[in-house]
Amino acid sequence: MADKYLKVGTTGNLEEVEAIVTSLGEGSAGEIPALDATGKLDDSVMPAGIGAEVVVLPASEALAENDVVNIWDDTGTTKVQKAKASDATKPGHGYVKAAVESAANATVYTDGYLPGTSLTIGSKYFLSAATGGLVTTTPPAATGNIAQVIGVAVSATEIKFEPLTPILRA
Repeated sequence: MADKYLKVGTTGNLEEVEAIVTSLGEGSAGEIPALDATGKLDDSVMPAGIGAEVVVLPASEALAENDVVNIWDDTGTTKVQKAKASDATKPGHGYVKAAVESAANATVYTDGYLPGTSLTIGSKYFLSAATGGLVTTTPPAATGNIAQVIGVAVSATEIKFEPLTPILRA
């Protein structure tokens, strides 16, 4: 629940109003914003060009929360799937913060901080070859795999997402 404030209503009486956490666009004009559960302003209240860089794409498979994803062309339709280092055609391009069912639209973050757990601060994290969508501190070494740094852990719960060009293992 967001903090509340008093404002003069249309009848001239004081009304108690809750600050908004997310914007509904023009309908929220003039409202006072509140911080979300993470202590930050929601991207929806930020002006155009400020906030997370995202693209919304249909998922070609089910995606789990915090999966690293690959953006690909499915015969003229741009889609998203789990990135996987064992497949040279599936490098990591972004990540999702919420689970998405196959064929549903996924909000793909192409910058920012990839959430994680029990991360080693300062360690490089690579795209995993063992499980699609995941990261590891050990670069894949098998022939035909790609070694792709996804980012560096800046805390025990966040990786600064900065994917590098993958290197094909020969």
